[in-house]
Amino acid sequence: MPELPVVFEVGSMIALVAILLADLLIVARRPHVPTLRESGIWVGVYVGLALVFAVLMLVFAGGDSAGQFLAGWLTEYSLSIDNLFVFVIIMARFSVPKKIQQEVLLLGIIIALVLRGIFILVGAQLIENFSWIFYIFGAWLIWTAIQQLRGEDEDDQKDSFIVRLLRRRVLLTDTFDGMKFRTHHDGVRHFTPLLIVLIAIGTTDVLFALDSIPAIFGITESPFIVFTANVFALMGLRQLYFLLGGLLERLVYLKYGIAVILAFIGVKLVLHALHDNELPFLNGGHHIEWAPEINTWVSLLVIVAAMAVSTLASLVRMRGETPAADDDAAAIDDDRSDQDRADQDRARTSD
Repeated sequence: MPELPVVFEVGSMIALVAILLADLLIVARRPHVPTLRESGIWVGVYVGLALVFAVLMLVFAGGDSAGQFLAGWLTEYSLSIDNLFVFVIIMARFSVPKKIQQEVLLLGIIIALVLRGIFILVGAQLIENFSWIFYIFGAWLIWTAIQQLRGEDEDDQKDSFIVRLLRRRVLLTDTFDGMKFRTHHDGVRHFTPLLIVLIAIGTTDVLFALDSIPAIFGITESPFIVFTANVFALMGLRQLYFLLGGLLERLVYLKYGIAVILAFIGVKLVLHALHDNELPFLNGGHHIEWAPEINTWVSLLVIVAAMAVSTLASLVRMRGETPAADDDAAAIDDDRSDQDRADQDRARTSD
């Protein structure tokens, strides 16, 4: 595990908290629906900040730490894009007004960061005390990759148990009242759907964290790098939501790229567990020397290649479908024109 200067770690956490607070203040003071141009600029800003942080990691902690951060950030970013599919579903299902969607997403991301921070602390303790946990993490990621390839994501369409329980037990209004959690309805205090939406986003992210946290621990065992990679991946997620919009559903091969990443890191974790094996029923509790250790730069190359290929393949298919859709529309117009001419000829004949 790389040793990072304490001053760098503390300074980084202070800077990240300041950025999040500034972002929250900007959104709260000027709630609006961002344009594509504005969203694109902000996505670029957050990607730029992540790259600047990687350079600072290179200066203060060395190339290995910088590489681990880049690989971890790209992994979390790709998995966070998968989150956006569910966010779109949640926003549509609860009819969240577009004007407050920015604030809702930002609050959801802050909740996600707190929950992921807890997950990271627990994961770090498990890894420190039980090296065999890598076997479980690796097997879980391989299983998740298989599920991703099979497209078994119907659970995304269902409310979580907590949301269903609240619907039955809590007085809820049918409409939003800005960003208020409670409002008066017929003289009685009711909760607004905002409560349900934030809980839905929070619980959904917990489920995604079950995949993403073990995945990034397959790249680095440093809790600081794991957490900062998560922060940088999630910070630009709100703007990415507005930038991509309906494009998400058309990135049809993205799930295969994500599956490749999960499967690769799962295999990497199992190989690492075999290399450092301490289980008494495997090789007599001794390390398995033939198990290779996959370095950070190979991991980074595989992650970039998987995302690039799946995205480009989706865009190529999208371009191929557009002319076909235009041809279908033109054919329909021609059929309608022919039908109109036939109707006019019949009308003249009858006259």
